[in-house]
Amino acid sequence: MPVRRIAAEPASRLALWARRIAGFSLPVAALAIVIERASLLEIVPVLATFAAALAMAIIAVLLAAFALVGIWRDGTEGFGAAMTALLIGVALLAYPAFLGVQAYRLPAIADVTTDPIDPPRFETIGRLRSRQANPIAYAGLYAAELQKTGYPDIVPLDTATSARSAYDATMAVITKRRWQVINTRAPVGNRDGYIEAVARTPIMGFRDDIAVRIRAVGQGARVDVRSASRYGRIDFGTNAARVRALLEDIDDSATVDKPEQPARPVQKAKQPPPPAKGHQPAKGR
Repeated sequence: MPVRRIAAEPASRLALWARRIAGFSLPVAALAIVIERASLLEIVPVLATFAAALAMAIIAVLLAAFALVGIWRDGTEGFGAAMTALLIGVALLAYPAFLGVQAYRLPAIADVTTDPIDPPRFETIGRLRSRQANPIAYAGLYAAELQKTGYPDIVPLDTATSARSAYDATMAVITKRRWQVINTRAPVGNRDGYIEAVARTPIMGFRDDIAVRIRAVGQGARVDVRSASRYGRIDFGTNAARVRALLEDIDDSATVDKPEQPARPVQKAKQPPPPAKGHQPAKGR
């Protein structure tokens, strides 16, 4: 008896291409991250590579959407491939979309400091920046007004600790965060303490520069922080969040360095000397 074969429904070509493009976008995005974290190329090729990955993700999402419409209408195969492409594309585009919302909500600045009048300077870090990087000079009154509107809580930290204790607490916090320390200068006398470090953004690993100034004020100290993105005109709130968290950790780590007073020895009451041997007290008459 002859066996009858049932012809399989043709798979949607749009769904297959959507899955291929979405799958290829993942290693392209990973390549951009590896290049930046390993410092293999400058920022422009990195951004171009990552932008290509996002473009492929957008194309994959569009193809998957059209494929799902065709599958629902014609009953063709390829639902799994279309959904895979859709999920990969949406996952890759989710974080950039969140950053876009942040860019719309937050002020368009990339340099945040607790002292806009006299911000901590980038001394050693300024010589490490390339020509494509942002200028090391603070943007001035315009940036200060935008920062005051968007981040009114970014203010200096006044502590009751000595300048040296505040400096040690700051170094401990920076070391714990595993930032790359570039320059340090401990406070001595009327000379300010100073720390320069480089931090990395969580995903892409872009470099942000940090300067911390510790200044003695009476019996206490004042800590000023500046955090600036090395590239880009908008930081999506990263620098303000970093300054806020750093000051909170320094405040928690700093201790009041009051000198301990030595305990006074307990003085025992003087006892009268014992009577001499052979001496008898006089009896009353």
